Amino acid sequence: MTVTELVPYEDALATYDPVMGLEVHVELGTKTKMFCGCSTELKQDANSQTCPTCLGLPGSLPVVNAIGVESAIKIGLALNCEIAEWCRFARKNYFYPDMPKNFQTSQYDEPIAFNGYLDVQLEDGEIFRVQIERAHMEEDTGKSLHVGGATGRIHGASHSLLDYNRAGIPLIEIVTKPIEGAGVRAPEVAKAYVAELRELIKALGVSEARMEQGQMRCDVNLSLRPHGREEFGTRSETKNVNSLRSVERAARYEIQRHAAVLNSGGTIVQETRHFHEEDGSTTAGRIKDNAEDYRYFPEPDLVPVAPSREWVEELRRGLPELPRVRRNRLREEWGVSEHDMQSMLNAGAIDPIVATIEAGADAASARKWWMGELARNANESGRDLASLPITPEQVARITALVKDGSLNDKLARQVFEGVLAGEGGPDEVVEKRGLKVVSDEGALGTAVDEAIAANAGIADKIRSGKVAAAGALVGAVMKATRGQADAARVRELILEKLGVTEG
Repeated sequence: MTVTELVPYEDALATYDPVMGLEVHVELGTKTKMFCGCSTELKQDANSQTCPTCLGLPGSLPVVNAIGVESAIKIGLALNCEIAEWCRFARKNYFYPDMPKNFQTSQYDEPIAFNGYLDVQLEDGEIFRVQIERAHMEEDTGKSLHVGGATGRIHGASHSLLDYNRAGIPLIEIVTKPIEGAGVRAPEVAKAYVAELRELIKALGVSEARMEQGQMRCDVNLSLRPHGREEFGTRSETKNVNSLRSVERAARYEIQRHAAVLNSGGTIVQETRHFHEEDGSTTAGRIKDNAEDYRYFPEPDLVPVAPSREWVEELRRGLPELPRVRRNRLREEWGVSEHDMQSMLNAGAIDPIVATIEAGADAASARKWWMGELARNANESGRDLASLPITPEQVARITALVKDGSLNDKLARQVFEGVLAGEGGPDEVVEKRGLKVVSDEGALGTAVDEAIAANAGIADKIRSGKVAAAGALVGAVMKATRGQADAARVRELILEKLGVTEG
């Protein structure tokens, strides 16, 4: 059923309870594929990183990537999961052009990690526990490129091209249990969960988890049920959502769409949905298969995986400081509020700030520039902080120049501008643009004398005790020196020359 008008969000939640299930696929950062020795390096010529095994050619046999198994166990442990003493792979059978084997090697009823949880913090500090059903190992599919249409999708395309370089890339799929009780905050919970999971994955070092590059993507399953009913409604599955904001928007849109269908007497179709970044809407994909439709059966060409308890405990002892623990420690060290820490997390600024401090900056200055000038630049350019063309070491160098008086904040902003524009490192930009603070007392004195002479009326006000008027003369000197004077020292010189003692 086509819905042309959504139900207002608040009205939808007044009638229905949302139930979510989030399936997150994480592309592991291994050097080779999950079941063969082909490289996982990105941006290579199409079909140049394939072999008989990942193409599913007759007679080829898979071999499990040991680092992939180790990564799966680390993720499971960090998610407070039980680690299976024995598990195996299965064949998930379905036809799709980018599945060269006509099945996906995955795990079905015997995942390597199961029954865990992840606590996530919402904007107001509330902690919401998301229960984890399972985390299992599998392989990615190839990539279809649909040519000739207006949308880049198969509908309307004249032909399709297939690149199997991605086929066989190791994936971990993390599946939540049904998320109930979030109510009006369900979209916020979805976003916070994926954000926390991304931070955890990055901390473990098993993936860069760059959502914009497809290294981590989320399927948002959502259904509605009338208040007071225990039985779940029919779900939709919005596929491959690849940003935190989009996860939140997809959940919100589907709540409104489901409510509109149900209120009009329609029936929700169990189907996949495509998310559209431009307006936050979703459109129908294909009817969603049930597990029995995939005809799972054990993979006959792979031996079971049976991680020893000693190995599992060794990996547990080697886990790094996990994100929430680390954030709480940094919050205390930096003396900031939970709200400020959450803002830094949302901006992706915590790691750059830490690296800038390690490069020699003080915590306050590092936070100031990453959450101020650099966050503004990232927003305006549509990038995240980590992708800006500036290093923590360069930020630390600019803070050092401010600290020793070589730059003031206004000049520092120009240095940031130059570094981001590719003009070189901080010192090189300072030299090229002539940005150092004017510290020569003679030159400053001359500029102050000229400002006093040109503004005799203001000078008289200051002499009569109206010290606040000195700001106008400071501004005149700053303008004359192109902002390169030390404003505090300029003010001191003005008062000295006018024979006025402040206070």
